[in-house]
Amino acid sequence: MTASVRALPGKLRAAAAVVRLWFAPARIRDEGETPDYRFSLANERTFLAWLRTALALVGGGFAVAQFLPDLHRTLRVTLAVLLLAVGALCAVRAVDHWVRVELAMRRGEDLPVSRFPSVLALAIGVMAVVMVVAVAVGWAG
Repeated sequence: MTASVRALPGKLRAAAAVVRLWFAPARIRDEGETPDYRFSLANERTFLAWLRTALALVGGGFAVAQFLPDLHRTLRVTLAVLLLAVGALCAVRAVDHWVRVELAMRRGEDLPVSRFPSVLALAIGVMAVVMVVAVAVGWAG
């Protein structure tokens, strides 16, 4: 552990340690015991599902920007940027969740809980309603 990381407060230090594991996943093997490989593979499939969700959101952002030219420019750009930003957040959250779950399994701890799936679902739902209204108004106008 570097001196700069040791100087951080406890929770921030733990978060920095997890972020370092994003870029050096082989170091996860230094923690605890190797879990049943089926659990690690299930964790990886969940990670890939989150990445597919992120890619879909990014694709949706580009689709809004490209294929809804009749919408007011400000609304179109706002929706596109929101979708792109949520897609990027989802991708970052995917790798963070993968590392945290892998560490918990290796340490024999409870799996981490998160509000992110609920928040993401609500955000997508709200954006979908806004987009339905925007498209309906755009087509009617």
